[in-house]
Amino acid sequence: MSEFAIVRTVADLRAQVGAWKRSGQRVALVPTMGALHEGHLSLIALAKTRAERVVASVFVNPTQFGPNEDFDAYPRGEARDAKLLAGAGCDLMFAPGVTEMYPQGFSTSISVTGVSEPLDGAARPGHFNGVATVVAKLLLQCGPDVAVFGEKDYQQLQVIKRLVRDLDIPVEIVGAPTSRLQDGLARSSRNAYLSEAEREVAGRMNLALSEAVRRLKAGERVERVEATGRAALERAGFQRIDYFEVRNADDLSHPGPGALSVPGRVLTAAVIGKTRLIDNMAVE
Repeated sequence: MSEFAIVRTVADLRAQVGAWKRSGQRVALVPTMGALHEGHLSLIALAKTRAERVVASVFVNPTQFGPNEDFDAYPRGEARDAKLLAGAGCDLMFAPGVTEMYPQGFSTSISVTGVSEPLDGAARPGHFNGVATVVAKLLLQCGPDVAVFGEKDYQQLQVIKRLVRDLDIPVEIVGAPTSRLQDGLARSSRNAYLSEAEREVAGRMNLALSEAVRRLKAGERVERVEATGRAALERAGFQRIDYFEVRNADDLSHPGPGALSVPGRVLTAAVIGKTRLIDNMAVE
């Protein structure tokens, strides 16, 4: 198969990936929830540098949404997604239905403790169990040599790295730099929810993170940087701040008190209108 194709069953996915591997080709997987944008396409581009064949999954995973979250409203558009993937040089789109991923009687959930517990783990109980379970399934269904995830979801990336390590899943996990709009706002499918006024506020999240990184590099105390960052988001117009925290980059443990002495990440999640946005920046 030389042209872009769509498959919807695990059996068809495995058949195609198996054929590629038997011919000596490396395979990369880019898991997505659809509603694709330039950020996703940058993941495809990175995957193409790591493998001869690229598979993108498009599946809005119900198990990672809480009861009051936006599963039903989450943007969907398979035909548009397929066109974008084909144009980006993706070889195969895996677009399973819910019953293909979670057939009747499905009763298994994977929990990755530690790295999943703070930040979004505390703000969205059960979220990372859903993420870990669906990603484990996708990796086992596809059997890729490498899988690419965006660093915008940095905690998710760390959860997946720990999952793969702990369960001895034979795949290389690669983190891709966050793709940003001109004013620094991280690209996200949820940006589509923002009104014009909310979009202006959202662009200030990047400024708060950048300032936090500058202060940490200057040796300011972690707890003061966190308080200053929260205050900056409140002044910007965010209506709820779930967290604005500095964490150690590897295990997301909390450093301090005092100045940051190891590589770190500043991570935040905040709500404007009905839209919850997340972002992070490295402190190296």
